Amino acid sequence: MSEHRRKPPQPQQQPPYGGRAAARRAAQQPMGRRPAPGRDAATGSPSASYGPPSSYGEEERPYGGRAEARRAAQRGGRRRAPEGGGGPGGPGGRRGGGGGGRGEGPGRGRGGAGGRPPGKKRLIDYPRYGKHGWRRWMPSWKLVTGLFLAFVGSLMGAATIGYAMVGIPNEADSAKQQNNVFYWSDNTVMAATGGEVNRQIIDFAEIPKAMQDAVVSAENKTFWTDSGIDPMGIGRAVWNMAKGGQTQGGSTITQQYVKNNRLDDQSQTVTRKVKELFISMRVGNERGKPEIMAGYLNTSYYGRGAYGLQAAARAYFAKDATDLNPSECALLASVLKGATYYDPAGYPEIDPGASKEANTERARKRWSWILDEMVKDGKLDATERAKYTTMPPTKPRTQGAQLGGQIGYLVRTAEANFLNNSNFTTQQLAKGGFEIHTTFDKKKVQALESAVKKVYKDNIDPEKRPEKDTHVQFGGASVNAETGAIVALYGGQDATKHFTNNADTTGAQVGSTFKPFVLAAALRDGVRDPKGEKVQGPETRRIVDPSKSFYNGTNKLTIKNFDGSTWYDDKGNEWRQVNDGGESVPRVDLRKAMMKSLNSPYVQLGMDVGIDKVRQSAIDAGLLDSSLVKADVPSFSLGISSPSAIRMAGAYATFANNGERNDVFSVTKVLQRGTVVYEHKAEPKRAFTTAVASNVTDVLKDVVEAGTGTNAKLDDREAAGKTGTTDGNNSAWFVGYTPQLSTAIDMYRFPDDENLKGRKFESMKGTGGQAKIHGASFPSEIWHDYMTSALKGTAPKSFPAPEDLDGEAVFGGGAVSPTPTPTATTQSPTPTMTPSTEAPTDKPTKSPDPGKTCSVWDWPCKDNGGTSTGTDSGGAGSGGTTSTPTVDPTSTATTDPTNGGGGGKPGGTSWGAVG
Repeated sequence: MSEHRRKPPQPQQQPPYGGRAAARRAAQQPMGRRPAPGRDAATGSPSASYGPPSSYGEEERPYGGRAEARRAAQRGGRRRAPEGGGGPGGPGGRRGGGGGGRGEGPGRGRGGAGGRPPGKKRLIDYPRYGKHGWRRWMPSWKLVTGLFLAFVGSLMGAATIGYAMVGIPNEADSAKQQNNVFYWSDNTVMAATGGEVNRQIIDFAEIPKAMQDAVVSAENKTFWTDSGIDPMGIGRAVWNMAKGGQTQGGSTITQQYVKNNRLDDQSQTVTRKVKELFISMRVGNERGKPEIMAGYLNTSYYGRGAYGLQAAARAYFAKDATDLNPSECALLASVLKGATYYDPAGYPEIDPGASKEANTERARKRWSWILDEMVKDGKLDATERAKYTTMPPTKPRTQGAQLGGQIGYLVRTAEANFLNNSNFTTQQLAKGGFEIHTTFDKKKVQALESAVKKVYKDNIDPEKRPEKDTHVQFGGASVNAETGAIVALYGGQDATKHFTNNADTTGAQVGSTFKPFVLAAALRDGVRDPKGEKVQGPETRRIVDPSKSFYNGTNKLTIKNFDGSTWYDDKGNEWRQVNDGGESVPRVDLRKAMMKSLNSPYVQLGMDVGIDKVRQSAIDAGLLDSSLVKADVPSFSLGISSPSAIRMAGAYATFANNGERNDVFSVTKVLQRGTVVYEHKAEPKRAFTTAVASNVTDVLKDVVEAGTGTNAKLDDREAAGKTGTTDGNNSAWFVGYTPQLSTAIDMYRFPDDENLKGRKFESMKGTGGQAKIHGASFPSEIWHDYMTSALKGTAPKSFPAPEDLDGEAVFGGGAVSPTPTPTATTQSPTPTMTPSTEAPTDKPTKSPDPGKTCSVWDWPCKDNGGTSTGTDSGGAGSGGTTSTPTVDPTSTATTDPTNGGGGGKPGGTSWGAVG
């Protein structure tokens, strides 16, 4: 090749080598690749010239320059090898491209076939390029940091947008209180409660400083300095929610004020929480703290229908808010946590766990804690704190004047029924806006109240007999036998004066009205056969027939276990069961024993069946297990438990409904803003077979027609029922039913003053001018008058004929087997309305009374047998057909001073023998 065509080297203007430009130039060469500068492409020797390449085979000129040199220096003194060229030393050279490296392996350069192919750089390098195994999936710190900053930025952006978009709701629109409207069963208005009836707004200046300090110390210590939210509190609440705990706990006073006064939505949802959060921030930034504090205390619910501090001060302490002392403020701050469980008066009708005692203890602990926190926060002087050693007394809980008479009892019953069967809270209910449709029949409620008032007016005279006629209480409930709907109840003289609902649980024992459950257990489960036990096992049982089975009705009968062994209490005393008035009938069938309300046959029958079976029979009928005593003592069968009148009426309705039970209820449906939010759903259950139920009814029908319940006999229709009187004459009952209605009436003496210490049931001997009050007297008279009025205009219905039980003739308690001849007590196949002539005319024979009697009124008196301290054996009364049966005032039921009393609780605690 001619030398004159070569271009002399120009070191000052050497073109850069490497990169895309070099790659393009290399591609333009005939050989497709170029040698490294200064070396032969094949041997690696220095090039002879640096002229530009040409078609005549001229050598390549060097590429690279100062820029490449600088980059090489930054890489540690190395300059990048040309793309596709070998490094120094040819194949295996250190700087080589495709053939470089330290030996025969691939080189470490970037170019050539052995280097990494050029790729487009990604914004997010994940999975990571050039990494292998788990490192490929492990994000870099740059990626993690970037994502975190992006997340935080997104949250801040969303928060900024949310804060800008949300507005503060109009207080007048969201804080306006509504009424709850209650309706009679005919859909006419019964009562209106809630709303602005018990709510008064006061200015911030009228709010005691102690009240402000109390709520701040108890609920939000940073209130005066925070921005309306508490991030730490929110974090705790979120953590609790993540763990499945309570959704509350992160709210500041500002947030609670927003929820109560600015939001219509009280739901526990994320959407509502987020909305509340943004509004709280705006309120915290745009409203003054005094306005927020006043709004919070004026709109919060304190229980007792009281909204706001002023209404609460009057409801709890009968004073204005400005007159509250720090101790009273601390108690009201305690109630804000939840009136249902912190109001010292208690709400047992809503939750049995919210009793007066339990609530008082909870309130006391929180009240004391708040005062101590006020001292820690420097808001209350320790000397002042030391003055408050006991919780301040509060007024009895009332429902207000608009709920006087029976209306208050009806409203409370309906509220409890609604809350116990729905997911709504007391605070939501008190906020108002509900339409509550009840089962109460206005005419029947008035009829029941009139029947009670008539007896009270004609017989009870506290001025004439202050020692006998004071503290007299009546209660009653009437239930639709086919549905379980409560159509009427009597809770007391006036809901604004007598605050305990006498139709609900009062503690009054039900006496012999419990015996039908014993009979039902015997007809369904049978009595245990002591002879069969030895052959077939302890569960050998025989179904009894109420007309063919005979028991010993002797007074002071020694009660035995089903296997014939004597029953002893835990003190080693045997049980001697007495009958009302000391009556003795050595051999009596179960039908007549029920008619005459003899105690000893049914106590022994309960032992033969098993107390567990008797208890289950009562529960199946409709009584609550919690209302039944747990002791398995003989007197359990005589009604030492204290179910409510509502539950007793419902349980008897199961017999009236031929064995099918419907749970009692008082609310049919509830609407809110026109939408049904609750509706009662009937779920009838078969408690007893029709054979068992019809036979129980047939026996109880005889009680009314020719037994102790003749005073309740109706003129135009069949009725069944049972009388009940307790030991000591502390309570008297009559529970009865027709095919349409089941009604329970109770009577007792109990002081009304809740502040009276040591209150207890008082004896009714002498009450109303009678020697003793039986279920056959005033309770049955009320029942008769009410049922006559309530059923007026309805067609009479008959009970179903008793079905064949395939029962056996069982002889218990040592009763002598009868001769195989027909007896007058055999039940005819077709029941008639003709009263039996046997029971009322039989003259009971009294067993001789060995020694001095031992009664609760004799002190001191050693009672060696049994655990009863009462003087009356119980029984449902001595019978009779008048509303004021005469009882011999000199006759007392006794316990045998040597052989035992009339029943009681093991360990010596008296339950009272009942009849």
